[in-house]
Amino acid sequence: MAQDAPPEAGGAETAGEDAEAGGGRQGAGSLLDFLNVAAVVVDAGGRIVFWSPQATDTFGYTAEQALGQPAAQLLLSEENRDRAVELFADVMATGQTWAGVFPVRHRDGTTRLVEFRNMRLLDDLGDVYALGIAVDQTTLHDVESRLALSEQLVSQAPVGFALLDTDLRYRLVNPALERINGVPVAEHIGRRPRDIHPYDGVETVEWALRHVLTTGTPLVDQYIVSRTRADPDHDHAWSVSYYRIHGPTGQVIGVASSVVDVTQRHLAAAEAERARRRLTLIADASARIGTTLGVEQTARELAEVAVPDLADVTAVDVLDDVLSCRTSTRHPNGPVLFRALAVASAFPTDITAAADPVGEVAAYGPDRLITQCVRTGRPVLVARCDEQDLRHIARDARSADTLARAGAHSYLAVPLIARDEILGAFDLLRIRNPDPFDADDVLLARELAARAAIAIDNARWHQNVRTAAETLQRSLLPPAPPQRPGLRIASLYQPAQAANEVGGDWYDVIPLAGEKTALVIGDVMGNGIDAAATMGQLCTAARAYAALDLPPDKILHHLDQLTHGLEHPIATCLYATYDPGTGQCRIANAGHLPPVLTRPGHPPELLHLPTGAPLGVGGVDFDTTTIPLHPGDQLLLYTDGLVETRGDPIDERLTLLLGTLGPADPHLDATCARLVDAMRRPDDPDDVALLLAEARSQDG
Repeated sequence: MAQDAPPEAGGAETAGEDAEAGGGRQGAGSLLDFLNVAAVVVDAGGRIVFWSPQATDTFGYTAEQALGQPAAQLLLSEENRDRAVELFADVMATGQTWAGVFPVRHRDGTTRLVEFRNMRLLDDLGDVYALGIAVDQTTLHDVESRLALSEQLVSQAPVGFALLDTDLRYRLVNPALERINGVPVAEHIGRRPRDIHPYDGVETVEWALRHVLTTGTPLVDQYIVSRTRADPDHDHAWSVSYYRIHGPTGQVIGVASSVVDVTQRHLAAAEAERARRRLTLIADASARIGTTLGVEQTARELAEVAVPDLADVTAVDVLDDVLSCRTSTRHPNGPVLFRALAVASAFPTDITAAADPVGEVAAYGPDRLITQCVRTGRPVLVARCDEQDLRHIARDARSADTLARAGAHSYLAVPLIARDEILGAFDLLRIRNPDPFDADDVLLARELAARAAIAIDNARWHQNVRTAAETLQRSLLPPAPPQRPGLRIASLYQPAQAANEVGGDWYDVIPLAGEKTALVIGDVMGNGIDAAATMGQLCTAARAYAALDLPPDKILHHLDQLTHGLEHPIATCLYATYDPGTGQCRIANAGHLPPVLTRPGHPPELLHLPTGAPLGVGGVDFDTTTIPLHPGDQLLLYTDGLVETRGDPIDERLTLLLGTLGPADPHLDATCARLVDAMRRPDDPDDVALLLAEARSQDG
């Protein structure tokens, strides 16, 4: 008996799993149930003695209607009975199984083709019976078609397909999945995914399969990027879907997995994302590089914009002779002098300390990669750096060891080229980024370097022009205001900070006959070396006209005529003369801001003088105003850079000037410095000149 037989190995576990998943042993006959196989037993006399429930579905008769009836008369039409009797007699006589299709009369009167398997049975008493197993041919053909179609779909589909049982062991694997995994089908069967796939994360895959098996909720189009035994050196991407499989009666068979290789789509998406990030980086660089006309600031902007998206560590080194606008005297095979302008890192690292200190000059020989970059004007790419490469990158052996310890593995240097002149090099290193630099990275780095090179070139020329203009301007200003009879004088000049521009502001203290003194302050409209040159011409002319001992208004008249032939024909000017003998100060104004008079014991006040037109307008008369200056009185002359700003009304700024100046302070130089510190802002775009004179007694 079946219950006395020993269980097969693993039989108890399988039965338990089936019972837990599908409820008892229903799955054992699931295909027969699906086919609705009928069983009929006929005795030697041809009468029906056994009738299965499925026989009722197939033939239409209930057991009560069929049992005891002659099978041939009940189930066959008259024209088919003789043939059936012959086949029955042959089976009963020979014991040979007969299989075939036979037309059967259904209880509803229709004739149906039924697939039969007939065989002889012998009981323990020696009695003979005939067993007929029958399936409706239409149902059978439908199942066969489905099975054939399923087999072809699974075997020929380009999509990887697998069926795993409730213990997550492979039961079916199609050829496509065999190719994807690089493991033969036979080696899949009976093994779990963790036994097949070497990549990290297979535990997550098995967890997902168990989740689907338990909940019945499918997971569709899950994205996996990893490697397989078929191609262990390259990443592949797959879209996987998991869904639970049920038998015809609802029992859980296992979980199916479909795998679609989407590596090309993954690579295309990755490349699109990479292109998007490059465009974003270029757009970011356009906004961040060249925000000022400072060479060092522009270099810092270039170095910082490339981390971390393009490199982990960057440096900008400019040729020293280029930075100073000197003619190159470099020997073709000699060392090259670089000045380090910027170093940036995506994270704290010893490499930044090993780099050339910003601002210092370093000499590099022809074997250095950065030297090769600037000499050839072409990028230098070392995709995979070895120890020898690092020694040609670092400034010395110790720095090379630092690079090696930090994990620097890929190097790129691109030249900084502007207007066909090589300015220096942009160096990039990768440490934590595992990918080596490639041709696309070279293109991106060159684009960034090209944008920065133009800005650096503009900045270095502007810086040199500004230096020349400031040098010219300072050379034209008095090195220190002379102390004149009856006066104590202090002065201050400060160039513009934000725009790095030199304007045309000037002041002068001119000795006149009879111990008199001329105080002059002016501002040429415009900036740069041309404005400084125009300022120098006006300053020289004012000294020449002052020697004629003319009234202030006449001096301004002559200067007005002179400005028509100058590069910058518009300027403001305030010209004053002081006679210590009379204590009188005579002032004429050509469109300049009013001076401030501070008397001991009184608050500062603006002197309301006839403003007059700026020099160069022409056709306008100037007026001379006389005011008394007593000992201790202070007269402040200043240019508009002290009070004018972009967003504040001039009246408010003049009021602020009076409040900042306060009572007369005997420390004139300190007063000038305090005014500039209080009134000026870091981004003010104009330079400023101050001239502060204090009247004193002839005996003082």
